[in-house]
Amino acid sequence: MELYSYFRSSAAYRVRIALGLKGLDYHVIPVHLLRHGGEQLGDAYLSRNPEGLVPALDEGGRILTQSLAIMEYLDETHGPATLLPADALGRARVRALALHVACDIHPLNNLRVLRWLSRELKVEQSARDDWYRHWVELGFQSLEAQLQSPGTGLCCHGDAPGLADCCLVPQVYNARRYDVDLSAFPTIARIAAHCESLPAFLAAHPGAQPDAE
Repeated sequence: MELYSYFRSSAAYRVRIALGLKGLDYHVIPVHLLRHGGEQLGDAYLSRNPEGLVPALDEGGRILTQSLAIMEYLDETHGPATLLPADALGRARVRALALHVACDIHPLNNLRVLRWLSRELKVEQSARDDWYRHWVELGFQSLEAQLQSPGTGLCCHGDAPGLADCCLVPQVYNARRYDVDLSAFPTIARIAAHCESLPAFLAAHPGAQPDAE
């Protein structure tokens, strides 16, 4: 397997965690999102992923895109399914938590949105950072409330990490980078701290990547 990845990409970080949790070997091919105007926008990468986003996973010449689709594919095709619960209600809950991060919080704060704010709308850096924190904090408020459920354990759902934790931990990493006060979200902070101590999460951390800066 070859994973086209950028060390700080939340979406790529999710897939790296999932690959680790599944115990799968893979080779990272770095795609620098800032260098040369963004290597993800070059013809070489667009020929693999026309969206111009990371990650992309190449398994035997088959290219998969979109982090949640990749993670569910890995869970369905490699070994016993461990990223999603066995019961339908549990799967629905975990998917809802994962989608809350991946579809409601992250898209408002990813690189191309922040670049648009700066380059096209001429938003000052301080205001851009306020934008980031506002949407993360708003999303974390509702996520924290959702995690006040009997289904929550050491991890988002039970005591074993799964799809929701793969999404949560990268978002917490980025929240810290932008000085979001996590003391207002104790359950999120607790789950992230637990997961970050596990081998799959340690190996997937941005600082442990071959392209880390």
